[in-house]
Amino acid sequence: MEAVVSDVVAPEDLLPSRETKFEYAWCLIRSKYTDDIKKGIVLLEELVQKASKDDSRDFLFYLAVAKYRLKEYEKALKYIRTLLKNEPGNKQAQDLEKLIDKALKKDGLVGMAIVGGISLGVAGLAGLIGLAVAKGAKS
Repeated sequence: MEAVVSDVVAPEDLLPSRETKFEYAWCLIRSKYTDDIKKGIVLLEELVQKASKDDSRDFLFYLAVAKYRLKEYEKALKYIRTLLKNEPGNKQAQDLEKLIDKALKKDGLVGMAIVGGISLGVAGLAGLIGLAVAKGAKS
């Protein structure tokens, strides 16, 4: 029993493997919490920096997924297009690129609608102020 309680692990054995980091990051980016997704992104970015071109496929794909989930579509496109540059025939990456493009377009249309609505509101308010000033001048 003394051997069990006095056993010491070497410091290098305490570091998680690349596979363990990837699996943890993969779990984090699927969380419903933004902070977890961001932690997963940090881990994946560390992994992709140290990876070979062949090994970076999964890291880039899931970075794109994470950025998509955060609605950071431009960054998601950057990652997925880097992957597609290395693997132009990757069907999963092609499908994700289409999904991101669709979200970008939808997001752009919603943004334009908001700007248009604000413009109409300002114009309407200016018109009301103009009417009030005109009525005040007649009195």
